[in-house]
Amino acid sequence: MKRALMIFAAATTSAIAMPAMATEAMARANNCMACHAIDRKMVGPSFRDISARYAGNDQAVDLMVAKIQRGGSGNWGAIPMPANPRISAEDARALAVWSLSHR
Repeated sequence: MKRALMIFAAATTSAIAMPAMATEAMARANNCMACHAIDRKMVGPSFRDISARYAGNDQAVDLMVAKIQRGGSGNWGAIPMPANPRISAEDARALAVWSLSHR
């Protein structure tokens, strides 16, 4: 029984960690990390700051998907977020969920 619990715990941990790693790889592949970092401001806000700003907003993921694909300006200062229309809606949603998970 103890062995079964250990295997279950390892599998669960891997299942949880893998999407986060895959999404960080996606963020790197789509050049998000050229302007954003997880814990510090660069050209754009950190993912922690983004997560904090949208905390409690039920529409945060949808807002982030639109921002990722269409870009925008004025929310974080003078430097605009460029549009990324080549990122699919599914990938933009995964990036949005990942971005908002940094608390």
